[in-house]
Amino acid sequence: MPSGVTHTPLSRAELMAGARGRALALARMAAERSLPWRYFVGLEGGLEVMNDKDRRMAFLETWAYVCDSHGRGAYGHSGGLLLPEALAIEVIDRGRELSAAIDEYAGSQGIRDGQGVSGVLTDGLITRQDIVRMAVIHAFAPFFNVKIYGSSFAGSAEGGTRIEN
Repeated sequence: MPSGVTHTPLSRAELMAGARGRALALARMAAERSLPWRYFVGLEGGLEVMNDKDRRMAFLETWAYVCDSHGRGAYGHSGGLLLPEALAIEVIDRGRELSAAIDEYAGSQGIRDGQGVSGVLTDGLITRQDIVRMAVIHAFAPFFNVKIYGSSFAGSAEGGTRIEN
């Protein structure tokens, strides 16, 4: 599903919008086709770029947005992993897609579909699959832990986004 954001988002707002856009597109598709799906998950990976005094920092983040067929939705993310400055320059300053930049940076091919950028940067301790799993679990938390979140979580049916045909 297209995310509606740039190939490598460079802000938390863009990452969140991309994840939400993917989930809502799936929900619309399911409604149009009368599919009985209950949950819709959108994922977006990219960078959160910030400055600390005179130092720019780019953190790799993966965001998930989960919505259900009743219109409730919630976000989750995996945390952030600092990119080496040389890689940040390629992506932020030169506009290269992160997947192409990491392949060249690591001297490999297809990293995006394997261990991911996080796998390269953590030397295999945390893979792309690990961070996606964490983001998705975090986004599902209000749905499966109703005892703690109750109906007051930000994506409750009263305040959530309705899925329309």
